[in-house]
Amino acid sequence: MQGEALRIPITEDSLRQNTRDGLRLDCMTSTPRAPQEGSQPRRRDARQNRERLLTEARALFATDGVDASLEEIARRADVGVATLYRNFATRDDLVRALYDLALAELASVRSEMEAAATAWAGVVIYTERVAEWLVADPSLPAILKRMAQIDPANRPAAQFETFIAALVSQAKKDGDLRPDVDAVDIAILVTMVGSLGSLGEGYAGQWRRQLSIVLDGLRPAGDARPKLAGRPLNAKDFRATLHGLTRRAKRAGRSGHGPAE
Repeated sequence: MQGEALRIPITEDSLRQNTRDGLRLDCMTSTPRAPQEGSQPRRRDARQNRERLLTEARALFATDGVDASLEEIARRADVGVATLYRNFATRDDLVRALYDLALAELASVRSEMEAAATAWAGVVIYTERVAEWLVADPSLPAILKRMAQIDPANRPAAQFETFIAALVSQAKKDGDLRPDVDAVDIAILVTMVGSLGSLGEGYAGQWRRQLSIVLDGLRPAGDARPKLAGRPLNAKDFRATLHGLTRRAKRAGRSGHGPAE
């Protein structure tokens, strides 16, 4: 099952909308006063500033890691440093906000997996969505590592891991997944495919094809092999991609920064 991935844009603003509306209704014990002139545009501007900060933090964390310059994040978001600190008092607060958004995206993936016709179809959805997610947002591994340091006892993704393990077990019982593979194997494989996003667009554009090869290897021997997605890089394209990465790594070395993780 190799369908097109569904992208579900999730922002902090959209996550809070229902809660905010509910609180507003609960607190209305009398006729509400009209908002002061200009208050709505100010609140809207504040939300937009926060969203831009999160977007630019994701982009810079992907290339420079979670210790990237906060001043540069503010500059790219076109806000002052004071605005950044009003929204995120510490670097860890910024990392935690990005982590919370990632968890919300993970929850949407689980809902799609639960609706799959078979356990194997759910496994395929898991690999496709998570690989696409990692390719599109290379900052995720660094964010997850930092959160493990900030709050090692907090593991909200543990329930998702248990769900994946049960799905993999059922796919093996159904005869759709080779019996010597477990959930950790699949997590490692999808992380490897997703890491193409950190290697530049030449490689990132190949993730669907490489995932097709991985999924073929997960099927029991003798199963029909679907056509691979996309097309392979030819030798010339591959050399150009490889040389481009080498030049970027050299430039990063000269500027005092290591290559992107």
